[in-house]
Amino acid sequence: MTLGLIGCGKMASALVRGVLKAGVCQPKAVWASDCFFELAQKLASDTGLQAVRSNLEVAEASQTLLLCVKPQDSLSALVELRAALEGKLVVSIAAGVSLAALEGAAGPGVRIIRVMPNTPALVHKGASAYALGTHATPADAEVVLALFGAVGFAAQVKEGLLDAVTGLSGSGPAYAFLMIEALADAGVLMGLSRDLSVKLAAQTLAGAAEMVLQTGEHPGKLRDAVASPGGTTIAGIEALEASGVRAGLISAVRKAAERSREMGKE
Repeated sequence: MTLGLIGCGKMASALVRGVLKAGVCQPKAVWASDCFFELAQKLASDTGLQAVRSNLEVAEASQTLLLCVKPQDSLSALVELRAALEGKLVVSIAAGVSLAALEGAAGPGVRIIRVMPNTPALVHKGASAYALGTHATPADAEVVLALFGAVGFAAQVKEGLLDAVTGLSGSGPAYAFLMIEALADAGVLMGLSRDLSVKLAAQTLAGAAEMVLQTGEHPGKLRDAVASPGGTTIAGIEALEASGVRAGLISAVRKAAERSREMGKE
């Protein structure tokens, strides 16, 4: 497979690094461009992929295109590439930009799939959801599953659910980083070193997440197994509930999902 990268920002960089690390594509079969050519050059220097100045050159050289530009730039980018998109698969990670809008910009018959990934793809712990466009085929879905499944978990959903995915897993790593930072601050407050506090906090969240995935148990059941009657954990949970942590996380996902919908209308 030849893979083209239109845009080399943080998400695009995380994705392509993860895909290359997983061996899905060879560096020499990946082409990349960015309006800031230095970003493409840096990515090429780090990974061995081909950096070029022209989006059109990327489109012409690639069977599958990853559209990784800002949402507000995605449609104009496709319009400029129309002449080179026939027979190609376009995979868009532009939050909030609908399949209908993407297909309209790309031109008749272009195969398009929308994906909402997240940055932990860089360490093969990504969470992605994808929705197929009008002309996308089961074979195209397999390509996307190979790309994004190689760097974590990937699932197909209806397009109407992608905004919710954006609010939950797309933005979710930032929520987790905030929790790790807060837990580490608490460790420092109670006398632990900063380095140890960060490692304990990060490993604790990683371990808890892995327990949910491996056991298949409801998180509430796993929580109850830790919270002994009259013990330290239930005292901590009382403080979290009093602080509105649960409501805050629910609100964060809702706000992010709503913002994704708004971006799709702008």
